Amino acid sequence: MEHKPVVRRARVGDLPRLVELMREHIAYEKSAPRPPGLAERLGPQLFAEDARMWVLLAQTPDGRSAGYAACSAEFSFWDAGYYLHMDCLYLAEEARGHGLGAALMDGVRELARELGLGQVQWQTPDWNEGAIRFYDRLGATGQPKRRYGLPVDPGGDRAPAAARAR
Repeated sequence: MEHKPVVRRARVGDLPRLVELMREHIAYEKSAPRPPGLAERLGPQLFAEDARMWVLLAQTPDGRSAGYAACSAEFSFWDAGYYLHMDCLYLAEEARGHGLGAALMDGVRELARELGLGQVQWQTPDWNEGAIRFYDRLGATGQPKRRYGLPVDPGGDRAPAAARAR
């Protein structure tokens, strides 16, 4: 009997494993390590009553979380409407090729439907040819853009003022 991939929303108890997966993802993308306290900063954003970010976890047949998709609702000025922005999608290397990525994407699409959003958007590094092939197989279309980041205050708090005021 073939195992049907399980995708579910992250819960508070998943935070340690989620942070492990995030660190793997950060290393995979050759990004700079993040400062200590990632779980302490992330937890309140994910599990607050009014959270505006959602994380879906993909699980292996033994129940171990092997990947995640992190999403938030974003506003498109040109379309004058909201869409679901998938900030991250990651599968541990040993979990790839078993249908978990497609299951995660199905979960992301379902989340968008639940939220009443008609589109999901995301980015992937242009060197990540495996991800690009995967997204192309799903029927997604790429858009040639380059993403930029500009620090407002190097070393300062990155949370929006409204979030810091709580």
